[in-house]
Amino acid sequence: MVMNAVDFEAPASEADLEVLAERLRERNFEVLIVQDGKEARAEVMKRLPAGSVVHSGKSKTFEDIGVFDELMESETHDFVRKRTLKMDRVTQRDEMRKAGAAPDVMLNSVHAVTEAGQLVITSATGSQIGPVAYGAGKLILVIGSQKIVPDLDTAFRRIHEYVVPYEEARNNVAPGVLKVGRTLIVERDYFPGRTTIILVREPVGV
Repeated sequence: MVMNAVDFEAPASEADLEVLAERLRERNFEVLIVQDGKEARAEVMKRLPAGSVVHSGKSKTFEDIGVFDELMESETHDFVRKRTLKMDRVTQRDEMRKAGAAPDVMLNSVHAVTEAGQLVITSATGSQIGPVAYGAGKLILVIGSQKIVPDLDTAFRRIHEYVVPYEEARNNVAPGVLKVGRTLIVERDYFPGRTTIILVREPVGV
């Protein structure tokens, strides 16, 4: 059977963004819509209290909008990745795991969001999934509008047909080398005010 072609890079319409925002709010998420990466960066940074422990997934979105670099240079926040990048992945694995397990604020993106408002995040090791799902006190998700898909089937197609090949090329490895180890589907937020979703009209991230 031939699958319908889907453009996984095209931005969503304003109408589709507004509808998605309402569906996400119905699922207990706080949502705002911004124009571009610059606006998204400003909204993220103003939500990070001084002195807070902040963690981030290995997110191209946060690299693209400049938050990763700003936090790496920041003396105002305790950025977990700033610490763990100096650690040995073999001998200090437990320290790295514990450092990122329960930050004050977790920053991440998603690999797809369905029109119904389901958030899909995939990972090789699952290191960011724990704090996203529960461990972090607050969660901020920045999502480019190109990541909106009709349903969960298309979300998994986006991951396997678009995201994984992109990451293989980015990491200069042969096709088939990178494997999806963990996938999280977030249906709603149990704790009001825990999760802020920043939808970006212009495509950001992968």
